[in-house]
Amino acid sequence: MNKIKLLTLLMFSASVFLVSCGGGGSKKGGGTKRFTSMTGWKPNDSKGWFFTGKQQKQKGLPGMVHVEGGTFTMGLVKDDVMHDWNNTPKRMQVSSFFMGEAEITNYDYRAYVTWLKYVFPPSDPSFKDIYTGALPDTLVWNNKLSRNDFAETYFRSPEYDYYPVVGVSWLQASRYCEWLTDRVTEHELMAQGVISKDLYTNESNNQGANAFNLDKYKGNDPEMESYINKQRLQQKTGIKTTNQRIVAANRNANQGVVEKFRLPTEVEWEFAALGMQKEREYNLYTNKQPQIQQIKGKKGRDRGMYLANFKQGRGDYSGVAGWKNDGSPTTSDVKQYPSNNLGIFGMFGNVAEWTADVYRPIIDEEASDFNYFRGNVSREVVKNADGSTKKIESPKYDTLADGRLVYKGLPGQYEREVVADNRNFRDGDFQSSLDAGYGRAEDSSTIGYNMYNSKDKKFVVDGRGRVILQKDKTARTTRISNEVRVIKGGSWLDGAYWLDPGQRRYREQAKAYGWVGFRVAQDAKSSSKGRTKR
Repeated sequence: MNKIKLLTLLMFSASVFLVSCGGGGSKKGGGTKRFTSMTGWKPNDSKGWFFTGKQQKQKGLPGMVHVEGGTFTMGLVKDDVMHDWNNTPKRMQVSSFFMGEAEITNYDYRAYVTWLKYVFPPSDPSFKDIYTGALPDTLVWNNKLSRNDFAETYFRSPEYDYYPVVGVSWLQASRYCEWLTDRVTEHELMAQGVISKDLYTNESNNQGANAFNLDKYKGNDPEMESYINKQRLQQKTGIKTTNQRIVAANRNANQGVVEKFRLPTEVEWEFAALGMQKEREYNLYTNKQPQIQQIKGKKGRDRGMYLANFKQGRGDYSGVAGWKNDGSPTTSDVKQYPSNNLGIFGMFGNVAEWTADVYRPIIDEEASDFNYFRGNVSREVVKNADGSTKKIESPKYDTLADGRLVYKGLPGQYEREVVADNRNFRDGDFQSSLDAGYGRAEDSSTIGYNMYNSKDKKFVVDGRGRVILQKDKTARTTRISNEVRVIKGGSWLDGAYWLDPGQRRYREQAKAYGWVGFRVAQDAKSSSKGRTKR
């Protein structure tokens, strides 16, 4: 063997050794437990300049269930009796996440609107639409040929405290998630001593734009100086120095902040409903679906009884008197029926639920088979001319289907602008669509535009300040647009067909319904447990 070949072989062998052994490090794994700084400084050295604080264990908040991610077959694996062809089977990977153990209740949502009424009183002309626009539409209970008093009692009466809130549009549900993130973070920081526990006894801290929000906390806003305990905050972040420049440089904007609440994506909702983490019956090669929880009881007093709230047939919502089957003619307590294998209630019946996704008939698994989500809209914080962050002073609004206004952002929050809108990305089937992509001149470059030419939302404001929606007289061929969202699950008003987690339908995001509620979700870190042992 000549010298060049020998030298090449030795270099290759050395590189393989370094890669396999981690450059001389331990062969064992262990994550951050074995981590040392590349600079040579010990973590959180009191004489150093970089502080990370103590690594916190991930823990679920009250009412949230951890769902370990994985791969599964999304969509319908049975006959498509409706011939919608909008839920054909496809393989998907889902990251771990937290899911609300039940739908948001009337009690939960009343806390939200009460806070809005306290902080942004409708008696102030500049706030008058914030509270009223967040209220549920109780008229969803009205039926021209049916009598009930739910329009007056359902949302306010204590007897319905733990029933799912309905009459809430997708827009309103999204605003609730943002508010919940602020309030839970606020409570966590109080528990840690970073924020004074008597925050709400001083009205000046909670009047309009002065209220706590995550934007101001992360931005170290001077408005929070009066109720932030800087010494305690420094202790929580692990900073062991009196040098204020180092303290400022190491300010951890996420210390004590909870993972933001949001609506679950369609793929997350379906994965959680199937309850595939436990007792799975799943064959990776035959695509056998796990057995969905039986909706009929098999033992004891529940034997033969339906254990989910849905419509059994025409004129039959609960069963016969004296022998009621599911026992609920309309909605029911969110925990009245058994949970699925993961401990999540209400995934089969009671109310259908909003998800985060914009609806399209085709789920493009070729473009993305990991955490699929249609609806990504990127926004960035707006800056003033001097480089400071611009705050919302007078809120901007969306218009609900009933003419009310719902805020886009609250006073005191940072103003944001859209920099990228991907709701239309790869949403057209150009090959099989007549004239697809040759619609209006301003949008002629968008392939598939004519496929989703739903009506435009137009309105006028009369002399009394009322919003009056106008009819769109243009000929339309579809109801699908960027303003319709995916709804998953069955409800008290639906037959058993809609209880299958693979089913999907859509409704307008600005409209509320008496059979649709929502629950919240959060991102989570995947667990290293459960891996195949070697």
